[in-house]
Amino acid sequence: MNQNLSIIILAAGKGTRMKSQNAKVLHEVFYAPMIEHVLHATIQLHAEKTVVVVGHQQERVKNQLLSFEVIFAEQTEQLGTGHAVLSAEKALEGVTGTIMILCGDTPLIRPQMLEELLEFHRLNNSHVTLLTTHLSDPTNYGRIISDQTGNILSIVEQKDANDEQLRISEINAGIYCVDKQFLFSTLQEVGTNNSQGEVYLTDIVHLAVAKGLRVKKYTTSDTIDVLGVNSRLELSLAQTELQLRRNKELMSNGVSMINPETIRVSKDSDILADSLIEACVQICQGSVIGRKTVVETGAVLKHCRVGDGAIIGAHCYLVNTTVDKGESVAPNTTCIA
Repeated sequence: MNQNLSIIILAAGKGTRMKSQNAKVLHEVFYAPMIEHVLHATIQLHAEKTVVVVGHQQERVKNQLLSFEVIFAEQTEQLGTGHAVLSAEKALEGVTGTIMILCGDTPLIRPQMLEELLEFHRLNNSHVTLLTTHLSDPTNYGRIISDQTGNILSIVEQKDANDEQLRISEINAGIYCVDKQFLFSTLQEVGTNNSQGEVYLTDIVHLAVAKGLRVKKYTTSDTIDVLGVNSRLELSLAQTELQLRRNKELMSNGVSMINPETIRVSKDSDILADSLIEACVQICQGSVIGRKTVVETGAVLKHCRVGDGAIIGAHCYLVNTTVDKGESVAPNTTCIA
């Protein structure tokens, strides 16, 4: 357990741009709700406490996360990201050190990036460290305001930025490491003098600068990793990225794929070496595909076991099915055991 680290994950928002009746963090991407991908990325940090701030549809979010070791904190009103973090203060009584803050709608974040951010924060003995990146289209993201030597001065939200600030390409990825004592004491000072009338978490940056405290930015060139999902388009981009990450892993282990961008293989399923997976195939729910098998175009396999050297014909739909070694399944077969 990392006794000098706790984590806050913000998951209280409605996600109005999703145009959905479902809470944003519960939207599924690559076989799991977005927030589960974020939690899995934090597990190897071994934080002392992980607090999930809930609000909109909180009971549904809580029920979804029953298998995770988390504490829930309620944001009773949607008064901004700073207010959401303040909602977690009571749940973090007794802990010291660093608080890492993430959003529940960043399903592409990798554990390695979080580890690097935390190490950078600690090596620089910072009060605040934020993750930034450069985007060709920074629309909807907070802009990083820096001085001529590159030192961060503040973050300006899109709706509060002037024309010059809107041209800045460096954006706030919404992931922070912050000294706990500084975080909660400073959030008490943050006002609501902005276009949204909200308590912005980002305001802790200029307040830290004003106090002469150490504020650092950790900049990544892996922009896709910090994608915040706020629309159906961004949801599809996240799905594609996770799908390709999984397929690259399988191909590096000896699996051949035709048009891997059309193939979905869940993380709880496995395909052994020298197998061939044709286009538009889905393999999920703990399926295991043996060596030297062929799964032809358009097949769907859910909770199946396929022996070595088997051939699954095109457009088969198999559920809870065992296919023996060397067996061939005719195209268009449906079998739901």
